[in-house]
Amino acid sequence: MTFRPSTAWSLRPAAAALLALVLAGSLAAQRSREYDLKAVFLFNFTTFVEWPEDARPKPGQPLIIGILGRDPFGRVLDDVVAGEKLQDNPLQVRRYRTVEAAQEAQVLYISSSEAERMPQILHFLRDKPVLTVADMPHAAGTEAVISFATGNHIQLQVNPAAAQRAGLNISSKLLRVATLVGQNAVP
Repeated sequence: MTFRPSTAWSLRPAAAALLALVLAGSLAAQRSREYDLKAVFLFNFTTFVEWPEDARPKPGQPLIIGILGRDPFGRVLDDVVAGEKLQDNPLQVRRYRTVEAAQEAQVLYISSSEAERMPQILHFLRDKPVLTVADMPHAAGTEAVISFATGNHIQLQVNPAAAQRAGLNISSKLLRVATLVGQNAVP
C-alpha cells in the first residue's frame, strides 16, 4: 500500500499562508486603530494642558503637534486636527528629524523609533515648555510628561514632576484617567 498524504496535510502550507495573511491583516487593522486612537489623544491633550504665557502661540499662529521620528500616523493625525482650533490658534501637525527643530512644538509625539535616543531627547527638552508624549511604556518615569502604554488598551502614564519642570499645567480631568509616575506621583 502506498502512503498518500491526506488532503488536510497537503493543504496545510496553503492554509498556513492564508492564516498568516488574515492575521497580518488583523494586526495591521489593530495597529491602524491604535494609531487612530493615539491621534485623537494627541488632539485632546491640547485641551487638557495649559502652557506658560510666553510659550503659547500668538493669536492666529498655529499650535503645533510635532512628530519626532518615524511617523506611524500617516494622514490620520493631520485629518484629526484639520480645521480645529484651540482658542484663536489653528492646530497644525509638523514632522521633525531633529529634537532641536522639534522644540518649537507645543505637543511633541516621540515615536518608538527614537527609543535609543530617548534619554538625550528628554535631556534636551528638560525644562522647556513642550508636552512630550512618548510612544513607549514607562517613558514618563524617565522624564517624558506623558507616555502611552499599550496592552489590551491604551493606557496613559503622566509624570507630574516633568510637567511642572516644563511649566505645564495638566487638567485634573486628564490626571484622573492616567497612572501617575515619577517623583511626586500621588496614587
